Amino acid sequence: MDRWKNAAVDLIKNEEVNAIIGPQRSSQAKFVIDLGGKAKVPIISFSATSPSLSPSENEYFVRSAHDDSFQVEAIAAIVQAYGWREIILIYEETDYGNGLIPYLTDAFQEVNIRVPYRSVISPNFNDSEIFLELKKLREKKSTIFVVHMTAALGSKLFKQAKIARMMSEGYAWIVTEGLSILLDPVGYKQMDSMQGVLGVRPHIQVSRRLEHFKLTNGLVGESLNLFGLWAYDTIWAIAMAVEKSGIANSNFLKPNTSKSRVDLAALGTFEMGPKLLNALLNTTFDGLGGNFQLVNGQLESSAFEIFNVIGNYERVIGYWTKEKGFLQDLNDDKAINSTPMNELKKPVWPGYTMEQPKKLKIGVPVTAGFTELNKVELQPNNKVKISGLPYEVFLAVVEVLEIPLPYEFVPFHKNGESAGSYDELLYKIKEGEFDAVVADTTIVANRSTYVDFTLPYSESGVSMVVLVKDDERKNFWIFLKPLSLNLWLATGAAFIFTGLVVWVLEHRINTEFRGPPQNQVGTIFWFSFSTLVFAHRERVVNNLSRFVLIIWIFVVLILTQSYTASLASMLTVQRLQPSFTDVKEIQKHGYFVGYQKDSFVKELLTKQMNFDEAKLKHYSSSKEYHEALSSGEVAAIVDEIPYLKLFLAQYCSRYMMIGPTYKTDGFGFAFPRGSPLVSYVSRAILNVTEDKDKIEEIEKKTLGSQATCEVTKVSTLPSDSLSVYSFAGLFIISGIASILSLLIYICNFVLKHWPELNDHHPQRSFRSKIAELMKHFDHQDLSSHPFNNAISQFRAHPVSSPEGNVTSFVIDNMQNHSRNSNEEAEFGDDGDEILYSVHGDTSMDASNTS
Repeated sequence: MDRWKNAAVDLIKNEEVNAIIGPQRSSQAKFVIDLGGKAKVPIISFSATSPSLSPSENEYFVRSAHDDSFQVEAIAAIVQAYGWREIILIYEETDYGNGLIPYLTDAFQEVNIRVPYRSVISPNFNDSEIFLELKKLREKKSTIFVVHMTAALGSKLFKQAKIARMMSEGYAWIVTEGLSILLDPVGYKQMDSMQGVLGVRPHIQVSRRLEHFKLTNGLVGESLNLFGLWAYDTIWAIAMAVEKSGIANSNFLKPNTSKSRVDLAALGTFEMGPKLLNALLNTTFDGLGGNFQLVNGQLESSAFEIFNVIGNYERVIGYWTKEKGFLQDLNDDKAINSTPMNELKKPVWPGYTMEQPKKLKIGVPVTAGFTELNKVELQPNNKVKISGLPYEVFLAVVEVLEIPLPYEFVPFHKNGESAGSYDELLYKIKEGEFDAVVADTTIVANRSTYVDFTLPYSESGVSMVVLVKDDERKNFWIFLKPLSLNLWLATGAAFIFTGLVVWVLEHRINTEFRGPPQNQVGTIFWFSFSTLVFAHRERVVNNLSRFVLIIWIFVVLILTQSYTASLASMLTVQRLQPSFTDVKEIQKHGYFVGYQKDSFVKELLTKQMNFDEAKLKHYSSSKEYHEALSSGEVAAIVDEIPYLKLFLAQYCSRYMMIGPTYKTDGFGFAFPRGSPLVSYVSRAILNVTEDKDKIEEIEKKTLGSQATCEVTKVSTLPSDSLSVYSFAGLFIISGIASILSLLIYICNFVLKHWPELNDHHPQRSFRSKIAELMKHFDHQDLSSHPFNNAISQFRAHPVSSPEGNVTSFVIDNMQNHSRNSNEEAEFGDDGDEILYSVHGDTSMDASNTS
C-alpha cells in the first residue's frame, strides 16, 4: 500500500483523529474519502477540485474549494469572445485531468465550438515525449489550445512548446484554474516560457482581514496563492466547527483489536462524526479567500478573473460572472450584456504581439478580368487591397454576424498572377492553407465533397452569348418573314381547298362557275385567292357556299391582320437576332466555344454538354470575349450569368444572351467541412440579402453604372415568324365547315340522282353508275332556284311561217323590256321538239311538245 494510504489509515485507526485535511491531489482523495466514510471522519480538501469527486455522493467529503466544473463556462466564453470556432484540449492522464474534460466538451458544444482533437499527456512523459506530441499538434495546423493540468506537468509542457516554436505569433494558450492558481510555484524561469498565456482563476475579493493578514505577516505587496488562502480558511472552519459541536472528549467505537496499524477491518467509527460534519457544513465567516460558506458540501464560485502572463506577473484583463458575463470592473452594473471584446483589455499574445492569433485566413483569387466581381491589388508594402461584390457582401455579413470573426485576406497568387483554378483554391481549405474562401465561387456538387458552402449570396446559372445578325430590314425577301414556311404552305393549301369546295357547291347552279375546263380551274384559283384582299366579284347563290365563305373570310381577315402587324414590326423595330440559337447547332458545325479561364464551366462543357475539349478556348476578361467573338475565333461564349451580364453591359448592341440556362446554386462562401461558422455566416447572409436597400447599395457600389445597361433576357429564342400552330384552330374550324358543307351537298346530289340511274340503267356496273353521276354533275340544274328565276324573266312570241304555221318564237326579256335579235328559238324538223337558244347573259335547255 502507498505511503500516503498507510498514513491515512494510521491517522484514523491509531491516532483516532476527528477530521482529516487533505489530501492535496484529486487522484489520492478517492481512497481517503472512502476511508472517512467508513469511519465517519470528515475529510476536508482545499485542493481536490476534480468534478469526479462529488460531496453529494460522498457524505463525509467536504470541499473547501471550488469545483473545477465551475470554470468551464468562463473558458468557453473566452474562446467564443475571440471568435475561435475550433480548439485543441491538452490535459494530463490522471483522475484530475480526465474529470474536467466531459464538462469542457459540453460547454464548448453549447456555444458551437468544435474540439477536433484531444491531446493526453501522461505525468510520466519525459521532455522528448512531450515534444513529439506537440510536434503532432503543430502538423495538424492547430493554433488554439486549452491546457488542463497541474503546475508540475504544465511547466514541462510550456517549456517544450517554446522549443517547438509554438509560443510564437499566431498561437493562443488558455490554462484552467488548476494551473492558474499554482503559477507561482513554477518559478520565473518556467514563467518565461508562458509569455502571452491567458488564464482563468477564482477572483479573491480584497478585504480588510486579508490586508491585515499581509501586514502582520510581512506579505505586503505579495500575491498570495489561492490554495494557501483556502487552506488557512479550512483550518479556521474546522476549529470553529469543533468548538461549536463540543466534541473535545469524544471517543471511537472499535469493532476489533487487531494489532496491525494498517488493518482496514480494525477501523473504528467516530461516534461524534455526524455532529462534527453538520457543524462544519453550517459554518460561515469572512475568510482570507472571501466569504466561507459551504453549499452542498463545497464552496460556491462568485467571479472569475481572466489574466494574461506578461513578464514575471499576471495582468488581469477582465472578469467573468455567470450573471453579467465579461466585466472590466466587478462593481460596474452598466456592463451587463456588453460586447465581450469591449470589456476585456487587449492582451499581449505569444510572440509579444498585440495582434489576435488565429485570424481567419481567407483565400481570395487573383484574376485579370471582371474586376467588378473580384479585384485584388497587391501593393508594395505587402498589403492587399480588395474590392468587388463578394468582398462587400462579406463585410456586410460580418457587421450583422452574431459572433466576432477576426480575419485576414490572403491572395491566392504566384508572382502576382493566379496560382490556380477556383477548384484548386477551394482545395487549399481542405489542405489547411486557408480557413475560408471569399470570392465569386459557384456552389456545385463536386466542390461540396471537400468544402462546406454557405447559403448563396447571389443567383447564378450558366448561359451562352453569341453575335447578333445583321439588321433584317436590309433583306429584300423580308416580306416573306412574317409567316413561317409551314404557315405559307398551309395557307396556300387552305385557299385552294376552299376555292375547290365553293366551285363544287356552285358549279351546277351558278353560270359564273361554268365554262370550259381551263376557265373553271382559273375560277377556282381566282376566287379563293382574291378573298385574300376581298376582291372577289363572283356571287355565290348556294347557302352552303355562303356558310363556307363567311367562315373563310373571317380566317382570311385574321391572317391578313397578323401578317400586316408582323411585317410592320419587322420594318419599324430594330430586331436583334442571334447568329446561333442552340448549342447543338454549334456542335453540328464544329465551331469553337469560349469559356472563362479557371472556371468550372469547362467541366460542364465537356461532361454535360459533350463538347470536344479541342474545340474549347479560355479567356480572362470581357475584352478578350469581345475580340474572340467579333473576329469569329469562337462562335459563342459559355459562362455564368453574372459575368455575361457584365460583358453585355459593355457591348449592349453587338451580342445577346440565349438559352437554355443551366442552373447552379449561385455564389457562396466556402469553409472547411463541418465548420460551425457555416450556419452563422448563412444566417447573416440571409439578413443582408433580404435587406433590399442594403443589397442594392452594394451592387451599385461594385457594379457601378454599367449595371443599368439593359441586357437581353435569358431565354430560348423562338422563331420571329408566325407559325402554323398559332392558326391551327382557325384552319380546323374552316376545314370542318367546308368538309361538312361538301358532304351535305354530295349526299343530296347522290340521293336525288341515284334512283334515276337504277331505274334507267339497272344493268350497269357500280363504276359505270359513278361515271354517269360525274357526267350528270357537269350538267346544269335547271330546277334550282337560280335557274327558275332566270327562266321567269323571259317571254316567247310566236312567229308564223308563210304557210301559217308557227315556226319560231321571239323571246322578250321581261326585265329589260327590250328584244335582242340574237335571242330566238327554232322548231325542230318534226315540229315536236323546240330548242330554245338564248344568246346573251342567260342560256337554258328546254323541251316542249307541240
